[in-house]
Amino acid sequence: MTETAHSRLPHFPVAWFAMIMGLTGLTLAWRKAEENLNLTITPSAWLLLLATGLFALVAAVYAAKVIKFRVAANKEWSHPVKMHFVPAVSISLILLSIAWLPVSAPYSKLLWLTGVGLHLILTLYVITQWMHHSKFEIVHLNPAWFIPVVGNILVPIAGVAHAPVDVSWFFFSIGLVFWLPLLTIILYRVIFHASMPERLMPTLFILIAPPAVGLISYVKLTGEVDAFAQILYHSALFFTLLLFTQIRHFANLKFFLSWWAYSFPLAAITIASLVMFEHNGNMLFLRLSGILLGITTVVIAGLLVRTALAVKRQEICVEE
Repeated sequence: MTETAHSRLPHFPVAWFAMIMGLTGLTLAWRKAEENLNLTITPSAWLLLLATGLFALVAAVYAAKVIKFRVAANKEWSHPVKMHFVPAVSISLILLSIAWLPVSAPYSKLLWLTGVGLHLILTLYVITQWMHHSKFEIVHLNPAWFIPVVGNILVPIAGVAHAPVDVSWFFFSIGLVFWLPLLTIILYRVIFHASMPERLMPTLFILIAPPAVGLISYVKLTGEVDAFAQILYHSALFFTLLLFTQIRHFANLKFFLSWWAYSFPLAAITIASLVMFEHNGNMLFLRLSGILLGITTVVIAGLLVRTALAVKRQEICVEE
């Protein structure tokens, strides 16, 4: 490791794993589109390899940080804002398990067991911090707080294939029960307190993810789109519309790794729209998912380019 790389390693943020979440989400969105449209091109296969390879790279670098700079890692894990990005590691494993399921069930199960076990530990850790703290203030709150607890709602998507269904219901219930009170508190923070810092503004897109992923998981658990599933989907669609109408507030933001918060929620609403089409055949959902897939692909391609430029310019992994 070069001296420059060694000096930057303590500042390597766990938020890098948000990139894996976005790329894996795009992989799943393209695969769902390939299945529904019988596409002859299959970019999902290449995207899966890219997401898996980048996960291995990011995980190796972050592990090196934990080993060599344990104090820096501990500060990140106890930081009132940054700690909520730590479970992006376990979420990435769960998403990769979903993406690998049609390719290799045993490998998918290994990823799922590792990811779910780690995520349960991190969920308990974060909630314990919430309950016994002396550091949290309302200004620290942002939609990234969904990641540790509401992220459990992802588990059933591959969980129904890897474990008894009650296990999936257990994790789904955690995510659902915590989503609504956290949503209420976040809306209170947004409405009645100062605007979020520029660095955290992109996390508002995370508002889309819980109901969108909730719809996908709920359909996996029940096999149907009932009234509750409709509520989940259409609330996700409303959050998508709400954020798209405010695009001017996001257009001129300075680049941070938090820009990757745009990626996974867009992929989630794309997949949810395809699930709706699968179950009711309404062409409106197919057209909508096509538009969303195009937007998500362009956004993530742009994020990859912008991130590569930031790395080249040494704008990332610097002391704040």
